[in-house]
Amino acid sequence: MKFNILNAAMPVVAFAAFTTPAFASADDASADVGVVSEVASDEVAPSFSSGDFGSGYSVSPVTAQNVAAANTYSMAQDGAGGGSSARESSYTVALNQDSFFGFAPSFNGLIPINETMDFSFYGIFWTKPAFGLGQGNTGDDLWTEFGVGVNFNLADGKLKVKPQLGFTNGSLLSGGERVDGATTGARFLDGIVPSLTINYSDDKFEAEYYGGYYAALRQRNGNASLDFAHTWLNAGYKATSNVSFGPHYELLYNTRNTYAGGDTGKTYEWLGGYVQFVLPKGMFARFTGGSSIGDGDSGDFYKMSVGMSF
Repeated sequence: MKFNILNAAMPVVAFAAFTTPAFASADDASADVGVVSEVASDEVAPSFSSGDFGSGYSVSPVTAQNVAAANTYSMAQDGAGGGSSARESSYTVALNQDSFFGFAPSFNGLIPINETMDFSFYGIFWTKPAFGLGQGNTGDDLWTEFGVGVNFNLADGKLKVKPQLGFTNGSLLSGGERVDGATTGARFLDGIVPSLTINYSDDKFEAEYYGGYYAALRQRNGNASLDFAHTWLNAGYKATSNVSFGPHYELLYNTRNTYAGGDTGKTYEWLGGYVQFVLPKGMFARFTGGSSIGDGDSGDFYKMSVGMSF
């Protein structure tokens, strides 16, 4: 049986990053990604499809982000803009939700190191209970992602290149312990998430690329572990200083699956568009929606992020 994830930027994410909604302008935030899983017997692999959990979420990914989206989704990825001489420490908080990763709040902080480079840290609160594999324990073993990296401010601050390294905690990627055919227990350092986010923003044009890989860290040779690749790309036109819009493409792919009877393959592939509103003092709102493309997908997708950079 194929092991799929659900359907979703924020963003986020982040080295995921990610899930999640993606924010193309330098003052916005994006969500990164996550993955969703269910407990399975020794004979049957978990099946992650939009039909199992309702209509889908880039996380955004799971996220997983999110695994990816998340949840997208990406995740408060951009931080403050401006030239190097005017840069200050910044902090972005975002609320992200999409049809695959569900609800995934996120944050991202930037601390200037020199004229062109910032130290970056981020986190994603994956809140979907299924991300904890339905353990039913206190806290539901909810998937929790945290990471650090650097942000390079190039082309007078118009181009931002952010490599990051994140770590997930829970039981999604590394699977937890197998007891009587069920997966039980959460794991500290469940997975590792290297990612790259590239943003460009000038007076009339904005664009964002995110690529992240969610890899099991604790039991790569076990019988309940997963890896996911999550990526998105969008580009937009700034109609005014407050409004921008453009196309959005996103892909979440299950690259490794050691569950009994499991298989690898595409979780979702989306193509649609976004509209974004940016207000003074760093406030933003973005809505993205469209259709699944290719084989193996089900239903349309949508994602929304709101937040503030300060």
